[in-house]
Amino acid sequence: MDEERLISLKEMESRLGYRFHTIEWLDQALTHKSFIHPSSKKGSNEVLEFLGDAVLNLVVSHLLVQKFPEAQEGTLSMLRSHLVKGSSLAFLSRKLEMEGYLLLGRSEVLNGGGKKSSILANAYEALIGAIYMDSGLDRALEIVHDHVETYLQFEPSSEFFSNYKSLLQEHAQRVHGKSPQYRMLIASGPDHDKRFQASVSFNGEVRGIGWGKSKKEAEQEAAKKALEEIQNINPK
Repeated sequence: MDEERLISLKEMESRLGYRFHTIEWLDQALTHKSFIHPSSKKGSNEVLEFLGDAVLNLVVSHLLVQKFPEAQEGTLSMLRSHLVKGSSLAFLSRKLEMEGYLLLGRSEVLNGGGKKSSILANAYEALIGAIYMDSGLDRALEIVHDHVETYLQFEPSSEFFSNYKSLLQEHAQRVHGKSPQYRMLIASGPDHDKRFQASVSFNGEVRGIGWGKSKKEAEQEAAKKALEEIQNINPK
């Protein structure tokens, strides 16, 4: 490892607030597959990304159960999905300014790879995998806690928890790989006091129906009913 790269990695350690025992783990975590020449013995971050994905799911689950011990399994699952989804991890990566430390191939650099959310999210997973390999699960848990602590300060009664459409969207993407479909069924009453009824479906099957004083409110209520059904099917 040349001196310039070592200095760069030391800067990354400072941003991270963690000093590696074996800094080669950090170097690998920040090396995209596009940078690797076929004849090179240097490894890319793909394996660490695979490992980091598993570690993140475990430690975020731990943190959520610790923070919300009374929450149902369905709610915890959807919250975890929100925290470990690609856009969330890319956001954490950007906060650490990881794009400035990634090794990318020339074509990827020209294509703006350092700003791609998918590459940044994968690099964050690889970073957590590297910390796990370097120091074990407890240290990885501490680092992830530091990064997501701000997002664990809400309460179950907060807007995040009551935004049923967002929670249902997370569940639908994770389980079905697609968004739920909303449909307006009824609009009744005079203009000054209208009532709306909406339904939400997965794959053509209605899973929730709700009423509201606006279309948005009706869709939120339908999403809430769908979530209640999901949690009844999969109780804690």
